[in-house]
Amino acid sequence: MPVPVAPGRLPVLGHTMPMLRRRYAFTASLRNWGDIVRVDLGTMRTYFVTNPRLVHELLVTKGSSFRKGALFDKFQPIFGNGLATSNGVFHRRQRRMVRPAFSGERLALHAGTMARAAAGLAATWRPGEVRAVEEDAQALAVTVVGEALFSTEMGERAVEEVRRSIFTVLKHGMVRAVSPSFVEKLPLRGNREFDGAIRRLRRIVLDVVRGWREDGADRGDLLSMLLMAQDADTGAGMSDEQVHDEVMTLLVGGIETTALALAWTFHELAAHPAVERRVHDEVDEVLGGRTPTFADTRKLTYLNQVVDEVLRKYPVWFLMRRALAPVELGGVVLPEGAEVIFSPHALHHDPASFEDPHRFDPDRWSPERAATIPRGAFVPFGLGARQCVGHLFARTEILVVAATVAARWRLVPVPGKPVRVKFTSAAYPSGMLMTAVPRN
Repeated sequence: MPVPVAPGRLPVLGHTMPMLRRRYAFTASLRNWGDIVRVDLGTMRTYFVTNPRLVHELLVTKGSSFRKGALFDKFQPIFGNGLATSNGVFHRRQRRMVRPAFSGERLALHAGTMARAAAGLAATWRPGEVRAVEEDAQALAVTVVGEALFSTEMGERAVEEVRRSIFTVLKHGMVRAVSPSFVEKLPLRGNREFDGAIRRLRRIVLDVVRGWREDGADRGDLLSMLLMAQDADTGAGMSDEQVHDEVMTLLVGGIETTALALAWTFHELAAHPAVERRVHDEVDEVLGGRTPTFADTRKLTYLNQVVDEVLRKYPVWFLMRRALAPVELGGVVLPEGAEVIFSPHALHHDPASFEDPHRFDPDRWSPERAATIPRGAFVPFGLGARQCVGHLFARTEILVVAATVAARWRLVPVPGKPVRVKFTSAAYPSGMLMTAVPRN
């Protein structure tokens, strides 16, 4: 029988939110206290789920009993009511309308954009040139998502504004979300930069949307798909405001995840020469010198394992859900409105699920070993009905870009210049200086 939560029923921890690096260690340590741990974050009572089986239950089996939590409440006034922040019937409706934009047929078209963008970047490199790889990865992610979203002349202006503003949004967004509400009203430089970037992006995206309404042609881009989408039950489409909110969701989610994963992929390949050689051999065999396609991404089996290992090692720090009604989880009844937290980073580094979890080991994703990983232990894009709708787009981009670059170049770390890591919503590399060395 489920046991109601009562004083002393769960381990209770107070937490005053120390430095970011220590936050990662704190969330990882919670598994030592139990499967569900009550953590009081100031005045907010939260329930931290550490067991992957219960995380799977939270996201999949009983996913309909939860909505997005307090963290996303803070994001909603900033990014609107897109898929990342909406809930309930409206979220299900929007997901049905957006999903066709990421069909296999559309991904095959976008893979061509990804390969061209990667080849274009690689063509600008010179032998022996030192590159700031995290900056190249960020610029490339903006190019790919921008070109996939916008294909008109006005769209080119939008992409330039995205280049200018999106990383200001990403830099300050998590700080804004976890800070008390009064902080965002203070006359701080970070607040001014963030608010200005949001205003500029909103203006240009709405300009592009209105221009498309006047034109009305299907240009094959993601924006066309959003504007032509109709609800299967009512035949209604999205308003300009809703299209703006979905575009902002795709920009923020699509750029941050892939930029981080690409930078860390090149870092890990350089740090593990045997892994790098296997990737090069596979790329040479599968591609034979030609440009990768969407179909090739399935054939690059070892590179897929490398990407899984990068996504395991460098995920987001934590995500939240809120109980819609009293719900039993792991023998504990969580009350209505309970804020529930789980940490992809902690799950991905749990030694009970992943042997020697801090070691970079793509072979842990071989079919035999991957089959032993518990459900709920690997959640780079979430699970269930709230899984990131663009997860296949992101994965395709990482594979196509990594294969395109690996066919031409090696990236070698600059001696004496270790990578610095900034811990916010994820591990951001800084100063990832690497020398471009032609493979031939």
